[in-house]
Amino acid sequence: MAIEDRIREIEEEIKKTPYNKATSHHIGKLKAKLSKLKEDALARSSSGGKGRGFHVKKSGDSTVVLLGFPSVGKSTILNQLTNADSKIGAYEFTTLDIVPGVMEYRGAKIQILDIPGIITGASRGKGRGREILSVARNADFILMVLDVFNPQHLKVILEELRNIGIRANERPPDVTVKRTKMGGLHILSTVPLTKIDEKTIRSILNEYGIHSADVLIREDVTVDRFIDSMDPSCIYVQMLVVLNKIDLADKEYLEKLKLEMPEAILIAADKGINTEELKDEIFERLELIRLYLKPQGRKADLEEPMIIRKGSTIAEVAAKLHRDFIKNFRHAKVWGTSVKFPGQKVGLDHVLNDKDVLRLIIRK
Repeated sequence: MAIEDRIREIEEEIKKTPYNKATSHHIGKLKAKLSKLKEDALARSSSGGKGRGFHVKKSGDSTVVLLGFPSVGKSTILNQLTNADSKIGAYEFTTLDIVPGVMEYRGAKIQILDIPGIITGASRGKGRGREILSVARNADFILMVLDVFNPQHLKVILEELRNIGIRANERPPDVTVKRTKMGGLHILSTVPLTKIDEKTIRSILNEYGIHSADVLIREDVTVDRFIDSMDPSCIYVQMLVVLNKIDLADKEYLEKLKLEMPEAILIAADKGINTEELKDEIFERLELIRLYLKPQGRKADLEEPMIIRKGSTIAEVAAKLHRDFIKNFRHAKVWGTSVKFPGQKVGLDHVLNDKDVLRLIIRK
């Protein structure tokens, strides 16, 4: 039986099985089997199937993918955010390939990718869906674009993402499984487990061929979250929902929508409404900060900042600048909000803040 047929068979069995305490163990086993099959299907499709794939070289300080159904206005959004010239048309499947652009904002160069619209069943390969969604797997951030009159598509697209191992706006499960050569399974939890029992945990581990291991659980995991902790194909990506074409909706409808989807950004891309707010939100969600470098004996370059991730240390910055900087590092001086006084001497583990000025002192 083909993998896809087996996947559908197990999905149907899960749907038909009523969930209760008596069936939870059985459903847990089925979900573990399903996860492994999807993992295998993903590995096969990414190892070079038939047809032409989408290949885009990542550039800039971060990469953002515009994801959505056809004709939701992704091309217009790309043109508003960047210097790209993506073909725009009021008909479906205008974008047949990936169109990249660069959003220059607060000193950062953020790559924005307009990818072809997906359709229901994309994760199973419909409409080259697997190839399209694989671009989202490699992005730093997903901008999910919905038509303002079709907010229900959010649930559909999230399901397609889940089917190929993308966990949008989720954090990795706090579960550690350390295989051992012998001794059986030792399961330790630092919190009460109210959504999964030890029998189900053992069954899931057995499905993955793990019969001897030390298991440490630090959150009240569900069956799905525990299975995700076993699946190396799962990736965790930040996502922002954008509702486009708000100029076509009345005020009462929009107010209701804001209550239902408070995290979404409402825009009208072709009119330029709220596109500046969208740029700001993308920058904030990517958690990028600006760092100004001060060479010895010269003023800091306040025109072109170095863009780094929030929470970056001196060591990470030094490694980016030159491979020998850490080996020859003496100390650093920092001016800004991350230090108690201007020009404070700090070490490699010091965490930098936005708009800090940094001078590295290196052994010669």
